[in-house]
Amino acid sequence: MTSIPRPESIFRREFSNGMTVLVRENFSSPSVVIDGLLRVGGVDEPAEKAGLGSFTAGCLMRGTERRTFQQIYEEIESIGAAVDAGGGLNMTGFGSKSLAEDLPTVVDILADVLQHPTFPADEIEKERGELMTDLEERAHDTRRMAGLAFRKLLYPTGHPYSRSPSGYLETIPTITRDDLANFYRSRFGTQGMIVSIVGAVKAGAAFEMWERAFGAWHGADAQALREPLPAASQPDQIRREFVPIPGKMQSDIYLGFVGPARAEPDYLDAALCNTVLGVFGLMGRLGENVRDKLGLAYYSYSRIEGGLGPGPWLLAAGVNPANVERTIEAMRAEVRRIRDKAVGSKELADNKAFVTGSLPLRLETNDGVAGTIVDMELYNLGLDYLQRYAETINAITPKRIQAAAQKYLDPDRYALGIAGPETRS
Repeated sequence: MTSIPRPESIFRREFSNGMTVLVRENFSSPSVVIDGLLRVGGVDEPAEKAGLGSFTAGCLMRGTERRTFQQIYEEIESIGAAVDAGGGLNMTGFGSKSLAEDLPTVVDILADVLQHPTFPADEIEKERGELMTDLEERAHDTRRMAGLAFRKLLYPTGHPYSRSPSGYLETIPTITRDDLANFYRSRFGTQGMIVSIVGAVKAGAAFEMWERAFGAWHGADAQALREPLPAASQPDQIRREFVPIPGKMQSDIYLGFVGPARAEPDYLDAALCNTVLGVFGLMGRLGENVRDKLGLAYYSYSRIEGGLGPGPWLLAAGVNPANVERTIEAMRAEVRRIRDKAVGSKELADNKAFVTGSLPLRLETNDGVAGTIVDMELYNLGLDYLQRYAETINAITPKRIQAAAQKYLDPDRYALGIAGPETRS
């Protein structure tokens, strides 16, 4: 386990403008990965402008005060690097991957696109066109539309988590250049920025390079402007919506609940419970019973999305439209079983081995290490988190797993989004 990052091998520095940079040296390969985030996302946009955060992030690399769109990508391609920025629900992410010798170039490009975007009108329309194409494709995708309906039902009206961070076919056309520029000016800045730099670079050199590029930037304090998330209680009944999509041969089902935020003390209990329910092996108990034994689904799994807020804990399945109702009942039966009966010792041991054994695999690449370090900082897990991880997982008992299931999962109260052909639903 010596390859696992630990406090003595992760260098951390806070800067006066509010950014935190973490560096892990790794000279086993000549590359360097940067993974970073800014505290601005879809939760900060008005409902009537849904997709504004993602649209703004997508325009960052469309042109700057120093470079046109074409120049940005020609410069990146000339060194065989990758640089990107994109918007999410809670955050705007950015990053790069390059050879160590090209690190100054990619840092300069990141500094340029994050600090000096110009939002050229013609490039905005190209970005809008790509967003609209994706949303039009979503409207014909049973899985994505089931997920969209599920989130709308799960969270209260007006809750940011009930909306699509990508926006809607009705909202993206209404977003103007002024909307984009104003959202950038009022929300983007270094307060709360987290950056991890992993690879063939000395920590001191990485800190110096980042400070030179970003040390003078302040921008807006998005954290101070962000409103607290509204409460999100569990459904008090079954909330169900069917989205008809003509011409499809498959129906998709999203059934679920409000899960724990990552900072909740029982998050790892719930995460291990989720592994048992729909992840381990060929998708846990859901895969074993709903798909394999009963033959009802093409796929069936569960996922827990603990983040800064209470993300969904969902069960998903893709089925023949004739099997929708039977599949829902089978999924509910698995929820009832994991609530009512403690997980057996062998099943628990197998799931713990899977979870702890997956960790080294995630840390085999600079990308995996960089992303993990960002999460450790974001959720205040501590620089020794990876060292403690196996012990923490192995301490989880059947009673704790059952308690998490009973707290978050209820087979008689849930949100349910279904999308598929109307004639066979």
